[in-house]
Amino acid sequence: MNLFIVVSAAVFLLISVAYLPLLNDLYWSTLKSLTPPVGIVADLLVRNGTIFTSDSSLPFADSMAIRNGRILKVGSFATLKGFIGDGTMEVNLEGKIVVPGLIDSHVHLISGGLQMAQVGLRGVSQKDEFCKMVKDAVQIAKEGSWILGGGWNNDFWGGELPSASWIDEISPHNPVWLIRMDGHMALANSLALRIAGVTSLTEDPVGGTIMRMPSGEPTGLLIDAAMELVTPWVKEISVDERREALFRASKYALTRGVTTVIDLGRYFPGTTDELSWKDFQDVYLYADSSKKMMIRTCLFFPITTWSRLSDLKLQKGSVLSEWLYLGGVKAFIDGSLGSSSALFYEEYIDTPNNYGLEVMDPEKLSNFTMAADKSGLQVAIHAIGDKANDIILDMYESVAVANGYRDRRFRIEHAQHLAPGSANRFGQLHIVASVQPDHLLDDADSVARKIGSERAEKESYLFQSLLNGNALLALGSDWPVADINPLHSIRTAVKRIPPKWDHAWIPSERISFTDALIAQTISAARGAFLDHHLGSLSPGKLADFVILSTNSWDEFSKDVSASVLATYVGGKQLYP
Repeated sequence: MNLFIVVSAAVFLLISVAYLPLLNDLYWSTLKSLTPPVGIVADLLVRNGTIFTSDSSLPFADSMAIRNGRILKVGSFATLKGFIGDGTMEVNLEGKIVVPGLIDSHVHLISGGLQMAQVGLRGVSQKDEFCKMVKDAVQIAKEGSWILGGGWNNDFWGGELPSASWIDEISPHNPVWLIRMDGHMALANSLALRIAGVTSLTEDPVGGTIMRMPSGEPTGLLIDAAMELVTPWVKEISVDERREALFRASKYALTRGVTTVIDLGRYFPGTTDELSWKDFQDVYLYADSSKKMMIRTCLFFPITTWSRLSDLKLQKGSVLSEWLYLGGVKAFIDGSLGSSSALFYEEYIDTPNNYGLEVMDPEKLSNFTMAADKSGLQVAIHAIGDKANDIILDMYESVAVANGYRDRRFRIEHAQHLAPGSANRFGQLHIVASVQPDHLLDDADSVARKIGSERAEKESYLFQSLLNGNALLALGSDWPVADINPLHSIRTAVKRIPPKWDHAWIPSERISFTDALIAQTISAARGAFLDHHLGSLSPGKLADFVILSTNSWDEFSKDVSASVLATYVGGKQLYP
């Protein structure tokens, strides 16, 4: 009996040892299906919050795991806790809301940074305040140095346009150059005009206007291409100043939850097309190579230099680094509403016989667009007036037919005023509508005076109509024309309530909160071919996200009132 027990035990032991590897494999394969892959440890795990992903396959989650600057997985904490290991940093959101890093689809980044250190006239509502700010700047400046600034909006003080006479007496020895908030008009004092040789005999350039007194003498205001009469004389901004402007602007953007911008550069009517290239060489490549970039930047260049960009992209590709991307080319067809240079079918009510300006000859622009598109570049064209938008829609359609089908994602920047039926054409032609909601806050009080209430109500800022027509809507700010503040832009797109109003302007064109947030994240990324890397909190994408101050998604989506608590880029907290 004892011998039988011993033999049985020995046999059982031998069988157990023989099957141990199979049992071990079964155990680990079962465990692997329930937990993350063995050996992969997250650098950062964000948990216990409401994470909006902008990814339709999983719109919401409560946790997110990140490694090497990219997202490993989003989901419930139970499915992600296996990523926790030695060195994993955990962030307990305590119920806070997280959204993807916000993308501003239209900025002039270095211009914004420069303006932060100049005479800032944004929000000035009185002539006396305007003059005092210029006087204060003159008093601390060296004699002969240029006084630069911008951001003024004459509609804030009743509509009267400023003139050189406002500031001549306080700036007799300093040339002054102050750009209107839209970038399409600037005020020069008399000394600046003399330096530039602008007199009553100077003819209006093609695509520009010199504002004049009844005597024919210049008032000091130059519109669009006419600004080029003065800009070559304005002091050169040093490389160090431009680099500092980038850092200043990037830090400011991070406070607003902006992790990526589409930068249209320092290219406006009346400026040289070399500024964007100088900034690329002197500032962006420097910042990228020295590891000083703080936000991701997709650069657009003047359409006149399309072949240069095409050669560069063939040589380097579109992705220069995780921080720097080569986008496409930018052009202008008209000016702005505030400067009465946006191009309309009907005349301006307050300036009879004025229909706006073509700042570039349409045939010349069409040829540039045809060539740039044929080389594979994305094209973005500024169009504000209803006629301007139709010109570009027609142009894009003819170019697409001539060059053949491809995923080109033509862009119209602003698309502010659209004739009946034009909104539907964006979707039909697969054109990106790159719009800036906060501009409507500036225009709501003045647009009726310029083009009449009936026209304004029918064609202004048709965000919902664009979405109804299946357009790809991408939101931006146009900073420094408007402040860089995506949460405010989203609120404006949803509410459309101008300052001092108690009701929405054109309420039928309000869009949903979700549509607005999508337009500031994944749609903004798609609008610039960045959606493989950015725009949603999806596995494999760069880990850019923002933690907001609110705990309630329902309240956030209803009131759109929250502030930025922290901004992460590549899984690292860069603000605060």
